Amino acid sequence: MDKVKVIVSTVGVLLIVFIYWFFFKKKDIVAVTKESGDIIVDGGYKPGIIKIKKGQKTTISILRKDPNTCLEEFILPDFKISKYLPLNEKVEIEITPEKSGEFPFHCGMNMFHGKVIVE
Repeated sequence: MDKVKVIVSTVGVLLIVFIYWFFFKKKDIVAVTKESGDIIVDGGYKPGIIKIKKGQKTTISILRKDPNTCLEEFILPDFKISKYLPLNEKVEIEITPEKSGEFPFHCGMNMFHGKVIVE
């Protein structure tokens, strides 16, 4: 094998490893909250995962910084919550989960996702 084939093969393998890591191994930021938590909406939800306690009233403050119209709406279907998010204004949502589990949330077009984990 000549040098060019070795270099091209090595770069190809490294690129495949990077793509696998970027799409499948990248971890979301997890926020553990007690009575309140913040989500910033800017190209997605940051943090994408919020952990809260079962039976405890929790206030989630959501601030949308992204003008993307898809992110105008915050939907948490398991709690029957659908809120309009005005640009650069905080919107507060109060939930008191009665059961443990993972509860997904998403934008109005179901393109951006996150979840609430109740322990």
